[in-house]
Amino acid sequence: MRKVAEHIDGYTYGAAEVAVSPVSTQELENLKVSVGFTDEDQRYLKLAGEVLAHQTQQIVHHWRSDIIAGIPNLARHSRTPEGDAIPDYLAKSNLRFEQWILDTCLRSYDQDWINYQQEIALRHTSLKKNKVDGVRSTPYVPLRDIIAFTAVMNETIKPYLAAKGHSVEEVDKMHRAWCKSLQLQVALWTRPYTNSGLEEW
Repeated sequence: MRKVAEHIDGYTYGAAEVAVSPVSTQELENLKVSVGFTDEDQRYLKLAGEVLAHQTQQIVHHWRSDIIAGIPNLARHSRTPEGDAIPDYLAKSNLRFEQWILDTCLRSYDQDWINYQQEIALRHTSLKKNKVDGVRSTPYVPLRDIIAFTAVMNETIKPYLAAKGHSVEEVDKMHRAWCKSLQLQVALWTRPYTNSGLEEW
């Protein structure tokens, strides 16, 4: 599996310490049907991974420095409660963010992938936020902010998908596959936020 760096602080994909998600591979298959994610999408998502592999740093810089930094209610989640920058925290989480791009495109969507979706979500809730890096920041990221920013990631990824000279049709197919994958991931991320025990996820 391709990685953006030899060592990524806090990146524990496939490690024993990552809890097994109660979401099964069959439930994931059902979600794929719900979003219309097909074998063709999987192929084009892998192509997208090859296209994006050498652009991850630029993409995350675009998202974090050019967009999120200008939106106070989003930028605060990488700062102290007093609003001070935490450069080391930002650098480490940026590297994990870069790796997430590759994992989105190139990983097999198996139980390990499902498990890590749960881990990603938990790290944005009050159960695990700040704990991996041992920092003082906001206690959690509201789910509404995560869902809302997905639209920005989907819109802004397309120029990067077009950067290697693929045809308009191929770029469109890569983009559709990316958007469907993010929809799948958001669906999985909602579980730790909404697992109140009152309703079935």
